[in-house]
Amino acid sequence: MGSPRYSHHTVSNLSVHIVWVTKYRYKVLTGDIKVRCRELLIQGVNALDVKILKGVVSSDHIHMHVEYPPSLSISDLVKRLKGRSSRMLQKEFPELKRRYWGQHFWAIGYGAWSTGNISEEMVNEYIEHHRDKPDSSDNFFLE
Repeated sequence: MGSPRYSHHTVSNLSVHIVWVTKYRYKVLTGDIKVRCRELLIQGVNALDVKILKGVVSSDHIHMHVEYPPSLSISDLVKRLKGRSSRMLQKEFPELKRRYWGQHFWAIGYGAWSTGNISEEMVNEYIEHHRDKPDSSDNFFLE
Protein backbone atom coordinates (compact mmCIF):
# COMPACT_ATOMS: atom_id res chain seq x y z
CA MET A 1 0.00 0.00 0.00
CA GLY A 2 0.98 3.59 -0.31
CA SER A 3 2.29 5.84 2.37
CA PRO A 4 -0.03 7.47 4.90
CA ARG A 5 -1.77 10.75 4.08
CA TYR A 6 -1.29 13.52 6.61
CA SER A 7 -3.73 16.37 7.19
CA HIS A 8 -4.01 18.97 9.94
CA HIS A 9 -5.64 16.59 12.40
CA THR A 10 -5.64 13.20 10.69
CA VAL A 11 -3.43 10.45 9.39
CA SER A 12 -4.98 7.94 7.02
CA ASN A 13 -4.10 5.13 4.67
CA LEU A 14 -7.38 4.16 3.00
CA SER A 15 -7.54 1.93 -0.04
CA VAL A 16 -10.32 0.08 -1.80
CA HIS A 17 -10.75 -2.27 -4.76
CA ILE A 18 -13.65 -1.05 -6.92
CA VAL A 19 -15.31 -2.85 -9.83
CA TRP A 20 -18.15 -1.71 -12.08
CA VAL A 21 -19.55 -2.95 -15.36
CA THR A 22 -21.04 -1.59 -18.57
CA LYS A 23 -24.82 -1.75 -18.85
CA TYR A 24 -25.93 -5.18 -20.09
CA ARG A 25 -22.23 -6.20 -19.87
CA TYR A 26 -21.82 -5.10 -23.49
CA LYS A 27 -18.17 -5.47 -24.49
CA VAL A 28 -17.77 -1.92 -25.78
CA LEU A 29 -14.57 -0.91 -23.97
CA THR A 30 -12.27 -1.70 -26.87
CA GLY A 31 -9.96 0.25 -29.17
CA ASP A 32 -10.23 4.04 -28.97
CA ILE A 33 -13.11 3.82 -26.48
CA LYS A 34 -10.94 1.81 -24.08
CA VAL A 35 -8.05 4.28 -24.39
CA ARG A 36 -10.33 7.28 -23.86
CA CYS A 37 -12.09 5.64 -20.90
CA ARG A 38 -8.71 5.05 -19.26
CA GLU A 39 -7.75 8.71 -19.82
CA LEU A 40 -11.04 9.96 -18.39
CA LEU A 41 -10.74 7.81 -15.27
CA ILE A 42 -7.17 8.98 -14.67
CA GLN A 43 -8.29 12.61 -15.04
CA GLY A 44 -11.16 11.95 -12.65
CA VAL A 45 -9.07 10.45 -9.88
CA ASN A 46 -6.45 13.17 -10.23
CA ALA A 47 -9.13 15.84 -9.74
CA LEU A 48 -10.32 14.07 -6.58
CA ASP A 49 -6.89 13.59 -4.96
CA VAL A 50 -7.17 9.82 -5.43
CA LYS A 51 -4.18 7.66 -6.34
CA ILE A 52 -4.53 4.61 -8.57
CA LEU A 53 -2.47 1.74 -7.18
CA LYS A 54 -3.54 -0.64 -9.95
CA GLY A 55 -6.28 -0.61 -12.53
CA VAL A 56 -7.50 -2.34 -15.66
CA VAL A 57 -10.03 -1.38 -18.31
CA SER A 58 -11.47 -4.68 -19.57
CA SER A 59 -13.91 -4.97 -22.46
CA ASP A 60 -17.02 -4.82 -20.22
CA HIS A 61 -15.83 -3.72 -16.77
CA ILE A 62 -13.38 -1.64 -14.76
CA HIS A 63 -11.12 -2.75 -11.91
CA MET A 64 -9.50 -0.04 -9.81
CA HIS A 65 -7.42 -0.39 -6.67
CA VAL A 66 -7.20 3.13 -5.28
CA GLU A 67 -5.97 5.05 -2.29
CA TYR A 68 -8.34 7.86 -1.32
CA PRO A 69 -8.59 10.70 1.22
CA PRO A 70 -10.88 10.33 4.25
CA SER A 71 -12.91 13.34 3.10
CA LEU A 72 -14.18 11.38 0.08
CA SER A 73 -16.73 8.58 0.34
CA ILE A 74 -16.39 5.57 -1.92
CA SER A 75 -19.91 6.07 -3.23
CA ASP A 76 -19.16 9.67 -4.18
CA LEU A 77 -15.90 8.63 -5.85
CA VAL A 78 -17.62 5.98 -7.98
CA LYS A 79 -20.55 8.29 -8.78
CA ARG A 80 -18.21 10.98 -10.09
CA LEU A 81 -16.02 8.59 -12.08
CA LYS A 82 -18.96 6.78 -13.67
CA GLY A 83 -20.93 9.97 -14.33
CA ARG A 84 -18.23 11.97 -16.06
CA SER A 85 -16.84 9.03 -18.04
CA SER A 86 -20.35 8.08 -19.22
CA ARG A 87 -21.16 11.59 -20.39
CA MET A 88 -17.83 12.12 -22.14
CA LEU A 89 -17.68 8.71 -23.82
CA GLN A 90 -21.21 9.02 -25.19
CA LYS A 91 -20.50 12.56 -26.38
CA GLU A 92 -17.25 11.60 -28.12
CA PHE A 93 -18.41 8.24 -29.53
CA PRO A 94 -21.89 8.61 -31.10
CA GLU A 95 -22.19 4.84 -31.61
CA LEU A 96 -22.36 4.48 -27.82
CA LYS A 97 -25.15 7.02 -27.55
CA ARG A 98 -27.16 5.02 -30.10
CA ARG A 99 -26.59 1.74 -28.26
CA TYR A 100 -27.32 3.21 -24.83
CA TRP A 101 -30.42 5.16 -25.81
CA GLY A 102 -31.31 6.00 -22.20
CA GLN A 103 -27.87 7.59 -21.75
CA HIS A 104 -26.95 5.04 -19.07
CA PHE A 105 -23.57 3.69 -20.09
CA TRP A 106 -22.63 1.97 -16.84
CA ALA A 107 -24.80 -0.57 -15.03
CA ILE A 108 -26.33 0.49 -11.74
CA GLY A 109 -24.11 -0.17 -8.75
CA TYR A 110 -20.54 -1.27 -8.14
CA GLY A 111 -18.51 -3.61 -5.99
CA ALA A 112 -16.09 -2.28 -3.37
CA TRP A 113 -13.75 -4.20 -1.10
CA SER A 114 -11.63 -2.65 1.60
CA THR A 115 -8.03 -3.67 1.12
CA GLY A 116 -6.77 -2.79 4.57
CA ASN A 117 -6.47 -6.37 5.80
CA ILE A 118 -5.18 -7.99 2.63
CA SER A 119 -1.96 -7.40 0.78
CA GLU A 120 -1.60 -5.23 -2.28
CA GLU A 121 -0.12 -8.24 -4.04
CA MET A 122 -3.33 -10.23 -3.52
CA VAL A 123 -5.43 -7.45 -5.09
CA ASN A 124 -3.01 -7.03 -7.99
CA GLU A 125 -3.01 -10.79 -8.63
CA TYR A 126 -6.82 -10.80 -8.65
CA ILE A 127 -6.93 -7.89 -11.11
CA GLU A 128 -4.37 -9.54 -13.40
CA HIS A 129 -6.38 -12.76 -13.36
CA HIS A 130 -9.59 -10.95 -14.40
CA ARG A 131 -8.22 -8.88 -17.26
CA ASP A 132 -8.93 -9.45 -20.91
CA LYS A 133 -6.07 -10.13 -23.30
CA PRO A 134 -3.34 -7.72 -22.18
CA ASP A 135 -2.50 -4.80 -24.38
CA SER A 136 -0.92 -1.43 -23.80
CA SER A 137 -4.23 0.42 -23.45
CA ASP A 138 -5.83 -1.57 -20.64
CA ASN A 139 -3.45 -0.79 -17.78
CA PHE A 140 -3.71 2.49 -15.92
CA PHE A 141 0.06 2.44 -15.55
CA LEU A 142 2.32 1.71 -18.45
CA GLU A 143 4.86 -0.75 -17.16
